[in-house]
Amino acid sequence: MVSQRLAGRKLIAVSNREPFIHQYDKRGEVECIRPASGLATALHPIMCASGGTWIAHGSGNADPAVTDGQGRLQVPPEAASYTLRRVWLTEEQERGYYYGLANEGLWPLCHVAFVRPVFRPADWAIYKEVNEIFARAVLEEANGEPALVFVHDYHFCLLPRILRHMGGGNLLIAHFWHIPWPNREVFRAFPWGEELVDGLLGNDLMAFHIRYHCQNFRDTVDRVIEARVDNDLSQITRGGRVTLVRPIPISIDFEEDSTLAQQPAVTAAMNRWRERLKLPEGIRIGAAIERLDYSKGIPQRLLGYGHFLEQHPEWHGRVTLIQVAAPSRSSLEAYQKEERDVAEAAARLNERFGTDEWMPLHLLECHHLAVDMMALHRLADFFMVNSLHDGMNLVAKEFIASRAEGKGVLILSRFTGAFRELPEALGINPFSVEDIASAIHTALELSAAEQVRRMKQMRDHVAFHNVYRWGWKVLATLLRLDIPALDESD
Repeated sequence: MVSQRLAGRKLIAVSNREPFIHQYDKRGEVECIRPASGLATALHPIMCASGGTWIAHGSGNADPAVTDGQGRLQVPPEAASYTLRRVWLTEEQERGYYYGLANEGLWPLCHVAFVRPVFRPADWAIYKEVNEIFARAVLEEANGEPALVFVHDYHFCLLPRILRHMGGGNLLIAHFWHIPWPNREVFRAFPWGEELVDGLLGNDLMAFHIRYHCQNFRDTVDRVIEARVDNDLSQITRGGRVTLVRPIPISIDFEEDSTLAQQPAVTAAMNRWRERLKLPEGIRIGAAIERLDYSKGIPQRLLGYGHFLEQHPEWHGRVTLIQVAAPSRSSLEAYQKEERDVAEAAARLNERFGTDEWMPLHLLECHHLAVDMMALHRLADFFMVNSLHDGMNLVAKEFIASRAEGKGVLILSRFTGAFRELPEALGINPFSVEDIASAIHTALELSAAEQVRRMKQMRDHVAFHNVYRWGWKVLATLLRLDIPALDESD
């Protein structure tokens, strides 16, 4: 259906992270890995349905061995349906563009997570250089034909304008911003703000998760650059080009996740979790799954859980929290500090409350397979997402998809985009240990009937507002610029 609606245009997606990574294992053989990524989770089914091309940084040490001379290969391995075009970067380029400007500069700036952003002129120069490399790859894949370019996230702010300057006049360009957009006062700290905003205004569509981020973006443009901002129509005009600004919240493939959750492999993985962690029969289980990132609020969660155990000694020995924290960007100092803080908080909590028979917290700092993560969703009596700031958070929706039996409680930060869609979750201020402790207690005491009522409403919402509806809304909004009579029945 997606390919039929592209009106003869090729779909070209652009992201930093690739949907499949090829690496050499210990035996020297090539293995294919699907990285843990909300973006990849959401975009992969859209690409399978469209048969387009996904351009991404080739980060695996075996990536070059499985591609052709232009860095292309067909994916997914089990049933090839679209092209992956890998872009090769030097270590210096990756360090300056990805670890430097993108993740030491833009990431903390946009998340307002009280980590000071770092802005180095050398990183900005490399960021521009890498955006030009990706722009050339897009034009090569388009090959002069009309194409729809779907750009993702804060790694490619300059790419749309570069494409225009390089002759991409026949391209329709949509840019999805997966993280929050800060208010205009916060954005003023960015040293190259005018150039960055001008780059984004090369898009035909700027899409965010929520209206608040759209408003912040329009306010920022109004402050930093010469452009006409129309708040009523939510569009911006610069140099004669109109950029629509729209809230289009991302989602998951609900049917696929819901089906996976019921597979025998997941049931077997649930049993492995119980054996591995020596979980006693009848113990209540809380779970949390995320990258080890300072924006996810893991130390705050552990403090809140500790406060709960302090306030409710009747739950000692009857509940345990399983915290999966996959290492991320470990070469950066802020992430190394977060890793230390999490490990120290976990050790203090277990030392204070644990006994020979009971471990209140299991901290797992490693990556896990999708089946294992789905099994953990299924095991959990309550699931915690207390990001300090998040554009959406798809893990919350994946938990909901896993709960076909209707029970289970979602504890969700009010500072996530997901909370705007899922008011039936137990909302918390992730900076408040009292809020976190109270929510855990409520989750454990909530009746089965009330759990089922809340979960049904959330499941109905996520099932309807799935990843295909998100992808089609982005494409339909963009194509409407070119095809006024577009049928919107889907």
